[in-house]
Amino acid sequence: MTQPHNQPRSLWQRFVHLFPPGQFLNYLAVGIFNTLFGYATYVFFFTLLSALISAHHPSLLAPLAAIVSTPLNITVAYFGYKIFVFKTHGNYLAEWLRCFGVYGVGMLPGLIALSALTRLLQAFLNNHQVRLDRLAFIVASHLSDRPHAFVTHIAQVSTLAGYLAGALVQGFTVIASFVGHKKVTFATKSTAVS
Repeated sequence: MTQPHNQPRSLWQRFVHLFPPGQFLNYLAVGIFNTLFGYATYVFFFTLLSALISAHHPSLLAPLAAIVSTPLNITVAYFGYKIFVFKTHGNYLAEWLRCFGVYGVGMLPGLIALSALTRLLQAFLNNHQVRLDRLAFIVASHLSDRPHAFVTHIAQVSTLAGYLAGALVQGFTVIASFVGHKKVTFATKSTAVS
């Protein structure tokens, strides 16, 4: 059985073929907006819940704010991807539900990877604690109170490991969710089977 000329043959060619020129850049632009919008809605609901319930339990309010804001954030992301990236027509309910599925499936591996990577980075950074403390001291000595407190906070090994792990996992999540949206959420009949 021979493959058509327009189909990539090697594994690398098939992977690169998933990212048409311009489409992935549009995806990243919409993703930047989605990230800012998602964080803003999280902050809004956290602030609202803090006023309604009690600000004395942020460890309980933070997950609740995330749970409340997630459906809105996924819906806004869905419309951004539909209109500006994948440019599909119709199928609103089916695509919207598949969008929830793509994000839902991606959450568990991301959380597991985040936990493991954070532990790995903590172990690595613990070996360099003295250097981190010196660097934080040098940077913080040139800052006023608020930035100084922020640098001191970030320079703690557990905090720094979490920020770095989150950034690394986010990079892989962007690529995986693009493929998921392309192959599942906004799949056409020709891309759903390939």
